Amino acid sequence: MIELDIRPVADDVQLAIVTLDAPDKLNALDVEGLEELAAAYAVAESSGVRALVLRGEGRAFCAGRDIAGVDAATDDVSGYLDGALAPLLQTMAAFPAPTFAVAHGACLGVGLGLLIATDVVYVADTARIGSPFAALGAALDSGGHALFYERLGAHRALDLIYTGRLMTGAEAETAGLFSQVFPADEVEEATIAAAETAAVGATQAFLASKRIIQELRDERLGLWAALARENAAQVALQATADYREGFAAFTEKRKPVFRGE
Repeated sequence: MIELDIRPVADDVQLAIVTLDAPDKLNALDVEGLEELAAAYAVAESSGVRALVLRGEGRAFCAGRDIAGVDAATDDVSGYLDGALAPLLQTMAAFPAPTFAVAHGACLGVGLGLLIATDVVYVADTARIGSPFAALGAALDSGGHALFYERLGAHRALDLIYTGRLMTGAEAETAGLFSQVFPADEVEEATIAAAETAAVGATQAFLASKRIIQELRDERLGLWAALARENAAQVALQATADYREGFAAFTEKRKPVFRGE
């Protein structure tokens, strides 16, 4: 169900491509699928990749939880959400390199959560994003409430939840849910190209920014607290090889060669 491809980008630089590979069920994920995905991220991390792309095979990124055969009366909801999904999303968000996702087709429920836990999301104009839970008698999960409220406000968030209306990729990009929108036949190539660019970049500087952005989101830092975090990050980066290489390359008027260190 989950495929991992680690490919070279440049000398000593690797990129991980993680694929949800169950197109017959729109890449819906059961507990075993979540565990496989967590294992793929662990292998990618141990391999020292300097960027990662998450994609879905077939006509959808991920249609959510695989509920085929699930008995609503005996379903272990907490085991799925608290025991498997939440730890996976936290692991994805903490991945020690820039992460990118290709969003196309259905991006619902758990699929939306996978996107939320990814650093940069490029969406196809034909993607479908929203809350399909109105028809199930269930609540939006996987971090969807936080994303919709933060980016859309209370009224638009609840409108999507109450009606079950799905946004197109173009609408989602315009609303600021995700980064950029592309035609469906171009989005994967654009995402991989961006990931390859990040992979040869200054990884430690990127991770410093990743941490600051997460603190701004989770701790609601004010301007001066955020500035203090930036200052501390810059001081720490001064000790890295890539910091010295960046300054040397600027002085020597050449392209820097970053090692991610």
